[in-house]
Amino acid sequence: MSAPTTKADAKGFLASGLGIALFSSAVFGTSGSFAKSMLETGWSPGAAVAVRLTGAALILVIPAVVVLRGRWHQLKDNWLTILLFGLIGVAGCQLFYFNAVARLSVGVALLLEYLAPVMIVLWLWIASRRRPRALTAAGALLSLGGLVLVLDLTGSVKVDFIGVLWGMAAAVCLVIYFFITAKENDTLPPLVLASGGLLVGALVMWLVGLSGLLPMTFSTADTTLGPWTTPWWVSAVGLIILATVLAYVTGIMAARSLGSKVASFVSLTEVLFAVIWAWLLLGELPGPIQLLGGLLIVGGVVLVRVDELRGDRRAARAELVSVLDHPNDVEPVPSGPLTKSPRN
Repeated sequence: MSAPTTKADAKGFLASGLGIALFSSAVFGTSGSFAKSMLETGWSPGAAVAVRLTGAALILVIPAVVVLRGRWHQLKDNWLTILLFGLIGVAGCQLFYFNAVARLSVGVALLLEYLAPVMIVLWLWIASRRRPRALTAAGALLSLGGLVLVLDLTGSVKVDFIGVLWGMAAAVCLVIYFFITAKENDTLPPLVLASGGLLVGALVMWLVGLSGLLPMTFSTADTTLGPWTTPWWVSAVGLIILATVLAYVTGIMAARSLGSKVASFVSLTEVLFAVIWAWLLLGELPGPIQLLGGLLIVGGVVLVRVDELRGDRRAARAELVSVLDHPNDVEPVPSGPLTKSPRN
């Protein structure tokens, strides 16, 4: 009897969106390791990002065309969403982040970018004029505390005001990314949005690179992943397929299932996964403080998710009470064959 229950629980976990969101974070987390193995051989960040987005866009073009099934009007009707997703959520986010890294330590830049979930909570607070519930506030604080521990920001940290502004700009782009991907849109499949956004992002990166604003340096030297020395294209393929194609498609699916707020908090686990992948592929062993930070991140995600579910139950209960309190608002049932409906 336990086996069917386990299978049902697994299906329910995936259907809830949490399983997909965690998978997306896990594959997103590989990007740092694959990219670092390329950067150490002479690749510039701009070149790595451009190749990443271009390769992923080319891979997704054919599946996206198949999913469209000739319904090209879907692209016309949603061109602005695709443009904003590619320009801000893909290219802008990565470009601003690399500008921040150029002036700040990687840890500080990443922490600034992942202020996005807190920005979402504050924005929803301002827009709805309702304070976040206690569990959501506690989850936000817990997750931020976990991020600080995972990033291990001890020691001397270089702080540059312009770099901080670049990091905050990356966080704003990440906020917009979550709002765009979480928006319910039955006319634009996630695969099409991901493909179009990556194509726009790739074009933007190449244009910025050709303009000279972003250095574009490539290398064909072998890369090192764990105990293996591999050709450069192995890291490039991992960066394109795992960290981009699978990551973006599943990330959009998760955001539409969970909503922008919960999806953004689950995405914080990407930092934990990045640390684990760095340990496995680069030999960077996480310390006890980082592991503790990972637990705090997961705890914050759980609190936000529980609060979201409680809020949904309260809303459903309030709607039911409203219906029961107004039983006479429904249309009366005819009492006989000669009785006419009020609509006739």
